Amino acid sequence: MEWIADHLSIFMFLVLTFIMFVGYPVAFVLGGVALGFGVLGIMFDVFRPAQFGSLIPRIWGQAVQNQVLIAVPMFVFMGTILEKSGVADELLKALQVITRRVPGGLAMSVTLLGTIMAATTGIVGASVIMLTLVALPTMLASGYSKELSVGTIASAGTLGILIPPSIMLVIMGDLMTLSVGTLFTAAVLPGLLLAAVYLVYIGIFAFLNPKKAPPLASDEGPQNVVELGRMMLRSFLPPAFLIFVVLGSIFGGWATPTEAGGTGCAGALLLAWWNKRLNMKMMREVIESSALTNALVFFIIFGATLFSFVFRALGGDDVVAELLKTVGIDTGWEILIFVMVLVFIMGFFFDFLEICLIVLPIFAPILLKVDFTPHIAENKHFMVWFVILVAVNLQSAFLTPPFGFALFYMKATVPPSVTMMHIYRGIVPFVMLQVLTLAMCIYWPEIILVLPRHFGFLD
Repeated sequence: MEWIADHLSIFMFLVLTFIMFVGYPVAFVLGGVALGFGVLGIMFDVFRPAQFGSLIPRIWGQAVQNQVLIAVPMFVFMGTILEKSGVADELLKALQVITRRVPGGLAMSVTLLGTIMAATTGIVGASVIMLTLVALPTMLASGYSKELSVGTIASAGTLGILIPPSIMLVIMGDLMTLSVGTLFTAAVLPGLLLAAVYLVYIGIFAFLNPKKAPPLASDEGPQNVVELGRMMLRSFLPPAFLIFVVLGSIFGGWATPTEAGGTGCAGALLLAWWNKRLNMKMMREVIESSALTNALVFFIIFGATLFSFVFRALGGDDVVAELLKTVGIDTGWEILIFVMVLVFIMGFFFDFLEICLIVLPIFAPILLKVDFTPHIAENKHFMVWFVILVAVNLQSAFLTPPFGFALFYMKATVPPSVTMMHIYRGIVPFVMLQVLTLAMCIYWPEIILVLPRHFGFLD
């Protein structure tokens, strides 16, 4: 009985995993398992009843009153408006014209569009659905293979959780008590590197398989410089304006992420008005969709707050450290690689939010005790590097079957001729590219740390 009492936290984690596999809502599972094991802890005399009294204030202080998390509803609202504003349609047409002479130019245009929209929305579901509706019919009509088409769209749509303004980075920054501005700055180069790796792969694939990625006709789009200039201005100015308003104000130190989120919402409304899409019907749809998304996010945060509190109160940190030593994982690098593999495997089954809310509170305190110099110039910057590594790794959580959310978003919007097997085969090379990018960020930490250091966030 004493052994069970000492290892209640491990049973807690195993029960959580089992019930999540059964398919119950994650928010209820996190909170319910936490309360249940809190009661068990009382029975085994390793958890005091008075500790339950601190749960509500903890939720209130960490989530409800948290000024940083106000940015989440702002960015959700902004992304939902952009999804319905028509900005993406104009931008894709312009990108097609620019890349029409390049092998795989249309697929590259979709990747570039996903990168630009990621810097304005940060919502994967909205990006994947929007890209599927806008780009997939054009790609299939142009003779692109179904696998390349869906793989490109799914991978480009998931860039929104890494490239700022990312909702995931806001939540991770709050969870790890790191500046959101620091994480936003640190994620820029890894996000752009991942997009660049996608572009290189598409170019090589199209060069080797021209029938699966045929070039666009040279007579498509504007035929003179004046018309081309008008198209570029009309297409690129709106997203550039919004990116400057949101990210420029954060990197320049003029606004906090929360303030920038509010300004971004105003900018998105202005763009919707400019495109003559702003009306009461659109606003009702935007408000309803944003409210449902925010409710889902915050309910999971509440449940995860309960879970992490009870897990640590039952001695979960010490038990995990003990287990790692028992199986021979005791050096910093071994633990780091173990966490990266664990996050990747969990990505097959769980959502990014569930993974970071469960894994980070457990392993971050353990890794903080390890010295990673000289690989990182200063060990105090380790947590920024680690959090972005997890963020890059979590890209795969949206793409890996059986529960990759981007795959389900896409399946709901593709024509019947595109099957789930087409989607699964299409994402395999892009998941491998994500692993390659993660390895590059591990081997060269300056990819993550150089911009925060340049802008003074690491002083």
